[in-house]
Amino acid sequence: MTGGKPTVESLDIDVSAAHWQRSGTGDGAIEIALVGPAGEADADQGDAEWVLMRISGDADGRVLVYDRYEWECFLDGVRAGEFDAAAS
Repeated sequence: MTGGKPTVESLDIDVSAAHWQRSGTGDGAIEIALVGPAGEADADQGDAEWVLMRISGDADGRVLVYDRYEWECFLDGVRAGEFDAAAS
């Protein structure tokens, strides 16, 4: 990978083997998978190097990739209430 944001393809991650956790049911639910440093599809939170995010029912099958630092920053923002206005 040279520059830019990594993709599941550039990281050689098999998204079909990942253990996806869902925020809810039906289309539109957010799904998260934690992936280890060598692309292990079922890392636990302490071993995760990458966090994959997708929306269930997305016909294009798009998957966003976040590194551990980006994910921790997002979680800190959630805990601090930074997104509360968007959720209401």
